[in-house]
Amino acid sequence: MLKLLFVSTSVGPLGTGLGGGVELSLYNIAQEMRRRGHQVQIVAPKGSYFESLPDIVQIPGELQIIAQSQERGDPVVIPGDSVLANMWEYARQVQAEYDLIVNFAYDWLPFYLTPFFSRPIAHFVSMGSLYDAMDRIIKQTADRFFGTIGFYTASQAQTFALNYECPCLGSGIDLSLYEFCAQPQKCLAWLGRIAPEKGLEDAVAAANMTHIPLKIMGKIQDEAYWKQVCAAYPDAPIEYLGFLSTSEMQQQLRQCQALLMTPRWVEAFGNVAIEALACGVPVISYRRGGPAEIVQDGKTGFLVEPDSVMGLVNAITRIKEIDRYTCRQQAETEFSLTALGDRFEKWFRDILVRSEG
Repeated sequence: MLKLLFVSTSVGPLGTGLGGGVELSLYNIAQEMRRRGHQVQIVAPKGSYFESLPDIVQIPGELQIIAQSQERGDPVVIPGDSVLANMWEYARQVQAEYDLIVNFAYDWLPFYLTPFFSRPIAHFVSMGSLYDAMDRIIKQTADRFFGTIGFYTASQAQTFALNYECPCLGSGIDLSLYEFCAQPQKCLAWLGRIAPEKGLEDAVAAANMTHIPLKIMGKIQDEAYWKQVCAAYPDAPIEYLGFLSTSEMQQQLRQCQALLMTPRWVEAFGNVAIEALACGVPVISYRRGGPAEIVQDGKTGFLVEPDSVMGLVNAITRIKEIDRYTCRQQAETEFSLTALGDRFEKWFRDILVRSEG
Protein backbone atom coordinates (compact mmCIF):
# COMPACT_ATOMS: atom_id res chain seq x y z
CA MET A 1 0.00 0.00 0.00
CA LEU A 2 1.23 3.49 -0.89
CA LYS A 3 0.59 6.50 1.33
CA LEU A 4 -0.03 9.42 -1.03
CA LEU A 5 -0.51 13.12 -0.30
CA PHE A 6 -2.17 14.96 -3.22
CA VAL A 7 -1.65 18.74 -3.18
CA SER A 8 -4.24 20.44 -5.37
CA THR A 9 -4.18 23.39 -7.73
CA SER A 10 -4.21 26.75 -5.92
CA VAL A 11 -6.30 28.80 -8.38
CA GLY A 12 -9.63 27.79 -6.83
CA PRO A 13 -11.39 25.31 -4.52
CA LEU A 14 -11.96 21.84 -5.92
CA GLY A 15 -15.47 21.38 -7.27
CA THR A 16 -15.84 24.96 -8.52
CA GLY A 17 -14.45 24.42 -12.02
CA LEU A 18 -11.83 27.16 -11.59
CA GLY A 19 -9.09 24.54 -11.85
CA GLY A 20 -10.32 23.28 -15.22
CA GLY A 21 -9.55 19.70 -16.27
CA VAL A 22 -6.98 19.15 -13.51
CA GLU A 23 -9.85 19.00 -10.99
CA LEU A 24 -11.36 16.00 -12.78
CA SER A 25 -7.93 14.37 -13.14
CA LEU A 26 -7.13 14.74 -9.45
CA TYR A 27 -10.54 13.37 -8.48
CA ASN A 28 -10.33 10.34 -10.75
CA ILE A 29 -6.72 9.47 -9.84
CA ALA A 30 -7.56 9.75 -6.13
CA GLN A 31 -10.65 7.55 -6.51
CA GLU A 32 -8.77 4.88 -8.45
CA MET A 33 -5.78 4.85 -6.06
CA ARG A 34 -8.15 4.38 -3.12
CA ARG A 35 -9.99 1.62 -4.97
CA ARG A 36 -6.65 -0.16 -5.32
CA GLY A 37 -6.10 -0.01 -1.57
CA HIS A 38 -3.71 2.93 -1.38
CA GLN A 39 -4.10 5.67 1.22
CA VAL A 40 -4.80 9.08 -0.35
CA GLN A 41 -5.12 12.43 1.41
CA ILE A 42 -6.04 15.54 -0.59
CA VAL A 43 -4.93 19.03 0.41
CA ALA A 44 -6.84 21.85 -1.31
CA PRO A 45 -8.01 25.46 -0.90
CA LYS A 46 -10.76 26.18 1.61
CA GLY A 47 -14.21 25.60 0.11
CA SER A 48 -13.18 22.47 -1.82
CA TYR A 49 -15.77 19.70 -2.04
CA PHE A 50 -16.06 16.35 -3.78
CA GLU A 51 -19.13 14.35 -2.77
CA SER A 52 -17.41 10.97 -2.56
CA LEU A 53 -14.11 12.37 -1.21
CA PRO A 54 -15.38 14.29 1.83
CA ASP A 55 -12.21 14.28 3.95
CA ILE A 56 -10.25 16.96 2.07
CA VAL A 57 -7.82 18.99 4.19
CA GLN A 58 -9.04 22.56 3.63
CA ILE A 59 -6.38 25.28 3.67
CA PRO A 60 -7.27 29.00 3.89
CA GLY A 61 -5.48 31.78 2.04
CA GLU A 62 -5.50 33.96 -1.06
CA LEU A 63 -5.91 32.11 -4.35
CA GLN A 64 -3.10 32.10 -6.91
CA ILE A 65 -3.56 34.06 -10.14
CA ILE A 66 -4.17 31.77 -13.10
CA ALA A 67 -1.11 30.97 -15.19
CA GLN A 68 -2.94 31.73 -18.44
CA SER A 69 -3.04 35.42 -17.47
CA GLN A 70 0.78 35.57 -17.27
CA GLU A 71 2.91 37.11 -20.01
CA ARG A 72 5.93 35.09 -21.13
CA GLY A 73 8.46 37.24 -19.22
CA ASP A 74 6.40 38.03 -16.11
CA PRO A 75 7.97 37.53 -12.64
CA VAL A 76 6.65 34.94 -10.21
CA VAL A 77 3.81 36.44 -8.15
CA ILE A 78 2.75 34.99 -4.80
CA PRO A 79 0.06 36.75 -2.66
CA GLY A 80 0.85 37.78 0.93
CA ASP A 81 -1.36 35.14 2.56
CA SER A 82 -0.90 32.61 -0.23
CA VAL A 83 -3.03 29.46 -0.16
CA LEU A 84 -0.31 27.90 -2.33
CA ALA A 85 2.36 28.59 0.28
CA ASN A 86 0.01 27.53 3.09
CA MET A 87 -0.78 24.19 1.41
CA TRP A 88 2.91 23.44 0.94
CA GLU A 89 3.71 24.42 4.52
CA TYR A 90 1.09 21.89 5.62
CA ALA A 91 2.63 19.29 3.30
CA ARG A 92 6.07 19.99 4.81
CA GLN A 93 4.74 19.45 8.32
CA VAL A 94 3.06 16.09 7.58
CA GLN A 95 5.43 14.70 4.91
CA ALA A 96 6.84 12.00 7.21
CA GLU A 97 3.40 10.32 7.24
CA TYR A 98 3.49 9.70 3.46
CA ASP A 99 5.58 7.80 0.93
CA LEU A 100 5.05 10.31 -1.89
CA ILE A 101 3.68 13.82 -2.36
CA VAL A 102 1.91 14.50 -5.67
CA ASN A 103 1.74 18.10 -6.92
CA PHE A 104 -1.16 19.06 -9.20
CA ALA A 105 -0.45 22.83 -9.22
CA TYR A 106 0.98 24.57 -12.28
CA ASP A 107 2.90 26.96 -10.02
CA TRP A 108 6.54 27.83 -9.48
CA LEU A 109 6.70 27.34 -5.70
CA PRO A 110 6.19 23.52 -5.42
CA PHE A 111 8.99 22.91 -7.95
CA TYR A 112 11.31 25.31 -6.14
CA LEU A 113 10.59 23.60 -2.79
CA THR A 114 11.24 20.06 -4.06
CA PRO A 115 14.92 19.81 -2.97
CA PHE A 116 14.00 20.97 0.54
CA PHE A 117 11.56 18.10 1.21
CA SER A 118 12.71 14.78 2.63
CA ARG A 119 9.93 12.92 0.80
CA PRO A 120 9.95 12.61 -3.01
CA ILE A 121 7.53 14.81 -4.94
CA ALA A 122 5.81 13.80 -8.19
CA HIS A 123 4.77 16.80 -10.31
CA PHE A 124 1.85 16.26 -12.68
CA VAL A 125 2.09 19.22 -15.07
CA SER A 126 -1.37 20.25 -16.25
CA MET A 127 -0.55 22.82 -18.97
CA GLY A 128 1.94 23.47 -21.72
CA SER A 129 4.68 26.11 -21.57
CA LEU A 130 3.19 29.50 -20.69
CA TYR A 131 5.92 31.62 -19.10
CA ASP A 132 9.69 31.57 -18.74
CA ALA A 133 9.96 31.23 -14.96
CA MET A 134 7.91 28.02 -15.00
CA ASP A 135 9.89 26.63 -17.94
CA ARG A 136 13.17 27.14 -16.07
CA ILE A 137 12.04 25.64 -12.77
CA ILE A 138 10.45 22.62 -14.50
CA LYS A 139 13.68 21.97 -16.41
CA GLN A 140 15.77 22.33 -13.23
CA THR A 141 13.52 19.90 -11.37
CA ALA A 142 13.46 17.42 -14.26
CA ASP A 143 17.27 17.51 -14.49
CA ARG A 144 17.81 17.02 -10.76
CA PHE A 145 14.97 14.58 -10.01
CA PHE A 146 14.73 12.40 -13.10
CA GLY A 147 11.34 10.88 -13.83
CA THR A 148 9.41 12.98 -11.31
CA ILE A 149 7.84 15.28 -13.92
CA GLY A 150 4.74 13.83 -15.59
CA PHE A 151 2.68 15.24 -18.43
CA TYR A 152 -0.67 14.47 -20.02
CA THR A 153 0.61 14.16 -23.60
CA ALA A 154 3.76 14.26 -25.73
CA SER A 155 2.45 17.41 -27.48
CA GLN A 156 2.31 19.18 -24.13
CA ALA A 157 5.72 17.88 -23.02
CA GLN A 158 7.36 19.11 -26.24
CA THR A 159 6.51 22.72 -25.39
CA PHE A 160 9.05 22.60 -22.56
CA ALA A 161 11.94 21.47 -24.79
CA LEU A 162 13.39 19.05 -22.25
CA ASN A 163 16.34 16.93 -23.34
CA TYR A 164 14.70 13.57 -22.67
CA GLU A 165 11.31 11.90 -22.62
CA CYS A 166 9.20 12.33 -19.51
CA PRO A 167 6.27 10.09 -18.54
CA CYS A 168 3.11 10.92 -20.52
CA LEU A 169 0.21 9.70 -18.40
CA GLY A 170 -2.91 10.78 -20.25
CA SER A 171 -6.21 10.86 -18.41
CA GLY A 172 -9.19 8.67 -17.68
CA ILE A 173 -12.78 8.80 -16.46
CA ASP A 174 -15.34 6.65 -14.66
CA LEU A 175 -17.12 5.31 -17.73
CA SER A 176 -20.12 4.18 -15.68
CA LEU A 177 -21.05 7.87 -15.22
CA TYR A 178 -21.41 8.48 -18.98
CA GLU A 179 -24.42 7.06 -20.80
CA PHE A 180 -24.09 6.10 -24.46
CA CYS A 181 -26.54 7.73 -26.88
CA ALA A 182 -26.93 6.21 -30.35
CA GLN A 183 -29.51 8.69 -31.73
CA PRO A 184 -28.53 12.33 -31.11
CA GLN A 185 -30.61 15.46 -31.58
CA LYS A 186 -29.66 18.12 -34.10
CA CYS A 187 -27.34 20.12 -31.87
CA LEU A 188 -23.64 20.58 -31.10
CA ALA A 189 -21.74 20.97 -27.82
CA TRP A 190 -18.85 23.09 -26.58
CA LEU A 191 -17.52 22.34 -23.11
CA GLY A 192 -14.81 23.99 -21.03
CA ARG A 193 -13.62 27.07 -19.19
CA ILE A 194 -14.89 30.18 -20.96
CA ALA A 195 -11.65 32.09 -21.49
CA PRO A 196 -9.84 33.46 -24.59
CA GLU A 197 -7.37 30.57 -24.93
CA LYS A 198 -10.28 28.16 -25.44
CA GLY A 199 -11.45 29.88 -28.66
CA LEU A 200 -15.19 29.67 -28.01
CA GLU A 201 -15.94 32.33 -30.66
CA ASP A 202 -14.91 29.91 -33.43
CA ALA A 203 -17.44 27.31 -32.26
CA VAL A 204 -20.14 30.00 -32.08
CA ALA A 205 -19.20 31.16 -35.60
CA ALA A 206 -19.49 27.58 -36.89
CA ALA A 207 -22.90 27.14 -35.26
CA ASN A 208 -23.97 30.46 -36.77
CA MET A 209 -22.92 29.34 -40.26
CA THR A 210 -24.50 25.87 -40.07
CA HIS A 211 -27.63 27.05 -38.18
CA ILE A 212 -27.19 24.12 -35.80
CA PRO A 213 -27.87 24.94 -32.11
CA LEU A 214 -24.77 24.96 -29.88
CA LYS A 215 -24.97 23.99 -26.19
CA ILE A 216 -22.24 25.77 -24.22
CA MET A 217 -21.25 24.33 -20.83
CA GLY A 218 -18.53 25.43 -18.43
CA LYS A 219 -17.33 28.00 -15.95
CA ILE A 220 -17.24 31.61 -17.18
CA GLN A 221 -13.70 32.48 -16.15
CA ASP A 222 -13.53 35.71 -18.17
CA GLU A 223 -16.82 37.63 -18.08
CA ALA A 224 -15.64 40.33 -20.50
CA TYR A 225 -14.61 37.70 -23.05
CA TRP A 226 -17.99 35.95 -22.79
CA LYS A 227 -19.83 39.24 -23.38
CA GLN A 228 -17.58 39.95 -26.34
CA VAL A 229 -18.42 36.59 -27.96
CA CYS A 230 -22.16 37.12 -27.41
CA ALA A 231 -22.00 40.65 -28.84
CA ALA A 232 -20.10 39.46 -31.94
CA TYR A 233 -22.76 36.85 -32.75
CA PRO A 234 -26.07 38.23 -31.45
CA ASP A 235 -28.20 35.91 -33.61
CA ALA A 236 -26.17 32.71 -33.23
CA PRO A 237 -28.20 29.66 -32.11
CA ILE A 238 -26.40 29.24 -28.78
CA GLU A 239 -27.57 28.25 -25.30
CA TYR A 240 -25.41 28.67 -22.19
CA LEU A 241 -26.21 25.96 -19.65
CA GLY A 242 -23.70 26.95 -16.94
CA PHE A 243 -21.13 24.89 -15.06
CA LEU A 244 -22.82 21.52 -14.60
CA SER A 245 -22.16 18.44 -12.50
CA THR A 246 -20.87 15.40 -14.40
CA SER A 247 -24.35 13.83 -14.30
CA GLU A 248 -26.09 16.93 -15.64
CA MET A 249 -23.37 17.62 -18.20
CA GLN A 250 -23.37 14.14 -19.75
CA GLN A 251 -27.19 14.20 -20.00
CA GLN A 252 -26.82 17.25 -22.26
CA LEU A 253 -23.62 16.21 -24.04
CA ARG A 254 -24.73 12.72 -25.07
CA GLN A 255 -27.67 14.13 -27.07
CA CYS A 256 -25.36 16.20 -29.30
CA GLN A 257 -24.16 15.28 -32.79
CA ALA A 258 -20.59 16.36 -32.02
CA LEU A 259 -18.38 18.17 -29.53
CA LEU A 260 -16.41 21.13 -30.90
CA MET A 261 -12.93 21.80 -29.47
CA THR A 262 -11.38 25.09 -30.56
CA PRO A 263 -8.21 25.67 -28.48
CA ARG A 264 -6.06 28.69 -29.33
CA TRP A 265 -3.19 27.26 -27.26
CA VAL A 266 -1.55 23.85 -26.93
CA GLU A 267 -4.18 22.04 -24.88
CA ALA A 268 -2.36 19.68 -22.51
CA PHE A 269 -4.97 16.96 -22.91
CA GLY A 270 -8.66 17.77 -23.15
CA ASN A 271 -10.71 15.75 -20.66
CA VAL A 272 -13.87 16.95 -22.39
CA ALA A 273 -12.83 14.96 -25.48
CA ILE A 274 -12.86 11.65 -23.64
CA GLU A 275 -16.08 12.58 -21.83
CA ALA A 276 -17.69 13.08 -25.25
CA LEU A 277 -16.31 9.82 -26.63
CA ALA A 278 -17.67 7.99 -23.56
CA CYS A 279 -21.15 9.21 -24.52
CA GLY A 280 -20.61 8.12 -28.13
CA VAL A 281 -20.23 11.73 -29.28
CA PRO A 282 -17.67 12.36 -32.06
CA VAL A 283 -15.11 15.13 -31.44
CA ILE A 284 -14.30 17.83 -33.98
CA SER A 285 -11.11 19.56 -32.86
CA TYR A 286 -8.33 21.74 -34.12
CA ARG A 287 -5.22 19.67 -34.84
CA ARG A 288 -3.34 21.19 -31.91
CA GLY A 289 -2.08 19.80 -28.61
CA GLY A 290 -3.67 16.97 -26.65
CA PRO A 291 -6.88 16.53 -28.68
CA ALA A 292 -4.76 15.69 -31.75
CA GLU A 293 -3.44 12.68 -29.80
CA ILE A 294 -6.92 11.61 -28.66
CA VAL A 295 -9.18 11.94 -31.71
CA GLN A 296 -8.77 9.26 -34.36
CA ASP A 297 -9.30 11.38 -37.48
CA GLY A 298 -12.15 10.04 -39.60
CA LYS A 299 -12.91 7.31 -37.06
CA THR A 300 -13.91 8.95 -33.75
CA GLY A 301 -14.12 12.51 -35.04
CA PHE A 302 -12.27 14.95 -37.24
CA LEU A 303 -9.06 16.97 -36.79
CA VAL A 304 -9.11 20.24 -38.72
CA GLU A 305 -6.66 23.02 -39.51
CA PRO A 306 -6.08 25.14 -36.36
CA ASP A 307 -8.14 28.35 -36.22
CA SER A 308 -10.15 27.43 -39.34
CA VAL A 309 -13.87 28.02 -38.82
CA MET A 310 -14.53 26.67 -42.32
CA GLY A 311 -12.66 23.52 -41.30
CA LEU A 312 -15.09 23.11 -38.40
CA VAL A 313 -18.07 23.73 -40.70
CA ASN A 314 -16.89 21.17 -43.26
CA ALA A 315 -16.34 18.57 -40.53
CA ILE A 316 -19.82 19.21 -39.12
CA THR A 317 -21.33 18.39 -42.54
CA ARG A 318 -19.54 15.01 -42.45
CA ILE A 319 -20.39 14.04 -38.88
CA LYS A 320 -22.76 11.21 -39.90
CA GLU A 321 -19.72 9.36 -41.30
CA ILE A 322 -18.61 8.65 -37.71
CA ASP A 323 -19.87 5.53 -35.92
CA ARG A 324 -20.87 6.55 -32.39
CA TYR A 325 -20.27 3.00 -31.07
CA THR A 326 -16.63 3.30 -32.19
CA CYS A 327 -16.32 6.48 -30.11
CA ARG A 328 -17.52 4.71 -26.97
CA GLN A 329 -15.24 1.77 -27.73
CA GLN A 330 -12.17 4.04 -27.87
CA ALA A 331 -13.07 5.53 -24.47
CA GLU A 332 -13.45 2.05 -22.96
CA THR A 333 -10.13 0.82 -24.39
CA GLU A 334 -7.87 3.80 -23.71
CA PHE A 335 -9.46 6.02 -21.07
CA SER A 336 -10.98 3.84 -18.35
CA LEU A 337 -10.06 4.40 -14.69
CA THR A 338 -8.27 1.04 -14.73
CA ALA A 339 -6.00 2.14 -17.58
CA LEU A 340 -5.44 5.49 -15.84
CA GLY A 341 -4.63 3.78 -12.55
CA ASP A 342 -2.13 1.41 -14.18
CA ARG A 343 -0.19 4.35 -15.66
CA PHE A 344 -0.12 6.45 -12.49
CA GLU A 345 0.59 3.57 -10.14
CA LYS A 346 3.62 2.59 -12.24
CA TRP A 347 4.83 6.21 -12.27
CA PHE A 348 4.51 6.52 -8.49
CA ARG A 349 6.36 3.24 -7.87
CA ASP A 350 9.12 4.13 -10.35
CA ILE A 351 9.73 7.41 -8.49
CA LEU A 352 9.89 5.63 -5.14
CA VAL A 353 12.34 3.02 -6.47
CA ARG A 354 14.63 5.78 -7.78
CA SER A 355 14.41 7.75 -4.53
CA GLU A 356 15.56 4.70 -2.56
CA GLY A 357 18.38 3.86 -4.97
